[in-house]
Amino acid sequence: MTLTDQIVKNIIIRLIKSQDYRIEIVNLINAEFLQFAVDFFKKIAYAKLDSEEITIGWYKKVFMDDALSSDEIAINSGLNKKTISNMYGTATKTVVIEAANEHFESLYNSIQSLVEMEKEIDLTLTIKMKGVSVDLNVSESLIVINTLAVKRAALRGGLWSTAGKSAEKYLMLTLCKLYQVDEKYYDASHFVKDKGKKVDREIDFYLLNNGKEYLCEVKLMGKGNPESADAIIARSSNIFVADTLSQQNMNQCEELEISWVALRDEKGYKRFKLALERFGIPHTDYNGNLEEDLLRILDELL
Repeated sequence: MTLTDQIVKNIIIRLIKSQDYRIEIVNLINAEFLQFAVDFFKKIAYAKLDSEEITIGWYKKVFMDDALSSDEIAINSGLNKKTISNMYGTATKTVVIEAANEHFESLYNSIQSLVEMEKEIDLTLTIKMKGVSVDLNVSESLIVINTLAVKRAALRGGLWSTAGKSAEKYLMLTLCKLYQVDEKYYDASHFVKDKGKKVDREIDFYLLNNGKEYLCEVKLMGKGNPESADAIIARSSNIFVADTLSQQNMNQCEELEISWVALRDEKGYKRFKLALERFGIPHTDYNGNLEEDLLRILDELL
């Protein structure tokens, strides 16, 4: 579940060009989920090719084996690690295995009760591979469907969170480079690109001038998100950069004397110049070619 450098580039390009960046994340979720589904079905089909009987006992043995990662065990049981952590206060592998087995038994019993109550429903999931067909009955099909639903939900939550953490600092660096802000006027000293990692930790970004630090808050949320104002108030931010801002959000920023940038507004990135002027940050007004300059800058950063 990773964001490649190219996807991060695409997100930032869309943000600065006042376009919706969400399609990049949706496409990644779709790609990862579909690959998971195909691999999941392949395991079932290969078992049939090996003449194994496809039963609930087999499912537990193969998909909830202790040798699997705790993430895989949790998802295959119909849970995810975050839920387990919230329930038990920890997500160590021992706890995950215990919670997964307990939940799977409960899920299976619930499905069995439903099947008994809804006798008129007949559902068969057929998987075909290399000329061999595997038929799953109602109970088995519902377990598979539930597992796929949990996996997609886990991917969705994880990737949306990862998207913000991956793009925020590159977005601020790109804005600074568009306006030719010298490196001594911003602090990205803790922002270290580790080629061995796909995601960089979220770290504060500051503009600097005359010994003063101006905190830049980045939130790639939707319009009217009530958490936005809470975040900038709690952190005493000086600059607020967002994907979209409601009029109320803008008014709140104005009242708090916080410079704001709403990237989805037409040429919204240009409001960054107002923040630079307000805090006396030396810069050069930008009137270049975004298509060319963004590619060049992002190739340098990533």
